[in-house]
Amino acid sequence: MDRKRAGIAVTAALAPAAWGTTYLVTTQLLPEGRPLLLAALRALPAGLLLLLIGRKLPKGRWWGRAAVLGMLNIGLFFPLTFVGAYRLPGGVAATIGAIQPLLVAGFSIGVLRVRPGRRALIAGLAGVGGVALLVLKSGAELDGVGIAAMVTAIGLMAMGTVLTRRWGRPDGATMVDLTAWQLLAGSVFLVPLAALVEGAPPALSASNLAGFAYLGLFSTALGYVLWFRGIDRLGAGPASFLGLINPVVGTVGGLVVLGQTLTPWQVLGLVLALGAMLVGQAPARRGATASPAPAPTRDLAPAATR
Repeated sequence: MDRKRAGIAVTAALAPAAWGTTYLVTTQLLPEGRPLLLAALRALPAGLLLLLIGRKLPKGRWWGRAAVLGMLNIGLFFPLTFVGAYRLPGGVAATIGAIQPLLVAGFSIGVLRVRPGRRALIAGLAGVGGVALLVLKSGAELDGVGIAAMVTAIGLMAMGTVLTRRWGRPDGATMVDLTAWQLLAGSVFLVPLAALVEGAPPALSASNLAGFAYLGLFSTALGYVLWFRGIDRLGAGPASFLGLINPVVGTVGGLVVLGQTLTPWQVLGLVLALGAMLVGQAPARRGATASPAPAPTRDLAPAATR
């Protein structure tokens, strides 16, 4: 991997690293039992902030594309992940999240006409196994609703990742603009739904406000700009493997903050997860027999063909 590509990968990895703290912030700082409220208050302020920075609105077909991406990446994904955070141990949720590279590989075949290589598939399986060894504890409680919510959320984000790569962004728009449009499109769905289903928001404490500020500014506004930039520059497959840093950060945080120690199996899981993430950075190959996908707005061919 050349130095420029490595730099993009490192900055893009900051997003899943920040997302790795979502479960801790949700359970420790945010109101309980309000997944729609949490999703809305995470998305709306971040979207408004980025819109003020970019000062651009979608044009033409990008109104529809922004709405689709906003629902996949934000409007449906956010509340489902909060449901998972409420109902599942963090290790179970993280292990489910590790299947994203495999889902992205599958969706890419039809949408991007990109055929995942054997190395990428093996790395995807190794990543799931590594994360399971790292964070999954014996006797972990499995909640059916929580599992269904997380699997659905990861599937939606995987498709959102592939379509983000497929459509790119219109000429003259930046990643700040694209991120703002998606956050606000998701908010248009989330805000009225939260009010209808969960009612008026409760009085927020100082810790609640601190949690929302952290999630909105760092994990969402900055995190998603870097994430979409990574998809644009690296490709959907390689970017999805960066998500394996999520449980690694959570585990390392436990080591540093709580004084925890790693078992030999966790060390093996850490090595497998990091190794899969590095191996997964290899660009995918465009299928030799597949018909070419329609040309996107700008040059978004997989990195292997550039």
